Amino acid sequence: MLVAPLVDRVALVTGAGSPGGIGFACARELARQGAHVAVAATSQRIDERANEIGGPTRGFIADLTDPAQVDRLIGDVESDLGPIDIVVNNAGMTSVTDEEQWLSITDMTPEQWRHGVARNLDTAFLVSRAVLAGMMERAFGRIVNITSTSGTTCAMPNEAAYVAGKGGMRGLMLATAVEGAARGVTCNAVAPGWIRTPSSLTQELEYGARTPVGRMGEPDEIAAAVGFLCSPAASYVTGQTLVVDGGNSIREANPA
Repeated sequence: MLVAPLVDRVALVTGAGSPGGIGFACARELARQGAHVAVAATSQRIDERANEIGGPTRGFIADLTDPAQVDRLIGDVESDLGPIDIVVNNAGMTSVTDEEQWLSITDMTPEQWRHGVARNLDTAFLVSRAVLAGMMERAFGRIVNITSTSGTTCAMPNEAAYVAGKGGMRGLMLATAVEGAARGVTCNAVAPGWIRTPSSLTQELEYGARTPVGRMGEPDEIAAAVGFLCSPAASYVTGQTLVVDGGNSIREANPA
């Protein structure tokens, strides 16, 4: 009989509220591998996602830019499910309702800059900070930061805060990997390209159709990469960024 590779491991996936998003896909994949999964978001809809996965999955609401709420979240998850073995830092994707995400550097205020960076980089730092000591004490941990090709291989105009935040997540990943390596903790990043989600804009769908493979990626394809990095098979992989973008970042120019 095959044994699920993450059986009885406890995983926390942040930013998992959207039914068609990357976070929810990652949570489903980790549950499929046997993990007891906690999913977190900023609204009550996270309970719907937890119910869809079923089993021991639990939903939690928290603003992960607030250190006190992060500490409360970690405490609640560990009280409910046990010590956290796996974290997927997915919270912080852009939103078309956040104007600071679409401003040029010259038009952006310091407050808008700080908010844009905080929702991506601060959230990952605060969650990683809250779980890292426990993981090292238990000599096991998997942390995966969901970054982006923006900030890893490229950038687009009017997205300075987003690009800086995602690039910072990669730097945080490197630092975490170095600190945790000798204590059984790996930290890696997955950098999605154009991925089809409910929030995909028409322009993004057009960009995705022009990738070398000729289509957008699917959330499950990001989840598959995350699942590998969290699995025992990836025990010697740390400090790495896996780009999942259909080859878009390696092509020098789009053909006419």
